[in-house]
Amino acid sequence: MKPDLLGKTLLAMCGACALSACETPSDRIATREDHLAAAGFAFKPADTPSLQAMLNRLPQHQFLRRVHDGKTFYVYADETVCGCLYVGDEFAFYRYRQSRQQDAYQRASQLGALNYQDNTWSWGPWMPGWNGWNPAWGNWDPGMMGPVGW
Repeated sequence: MKPDLLGKTLLAMCGACALSACETPSDRIATREDHLAAAGFAFKPADTPSLQAMLNRLPQHQFLRRVHDGKTFYVYADETVCGCLYVGDEFAFYRYRQSRQQDAYQRASQLGALNYQDNTWSWGPWMPGWNGWNPAWGNWDPGMMGPVGW
């Protein structure tokens, strides 16, 4: 990669990291709540004083497993952003977890793809001879030569 292009790429990556660090906790919670709704969780506002009091007694911004009439439900309380309770069954919770895992996989794949975009970069001088040695195994000799032409 050309030095100028490498510098711009690194600068862009650092800028993206800095911007993501500026995300507030309420932004992260709002994003999570979007994912909850997409997975099938029902939105229940705490629109009366008694519901608000019940909502305040729950641990905030974490999943709680509840069993009611033999069925398992998951609730997610948020008094700070929406003043509401999200309620979902086991399938909604499964869909939520699957979507979060897919998002994490896609982010990791994109990061990996960024590392290998420059097809003109030569591995030659950087690669070992692959003669059964690996520096991590402790059998590496800095004087070893790779295959002819490397």
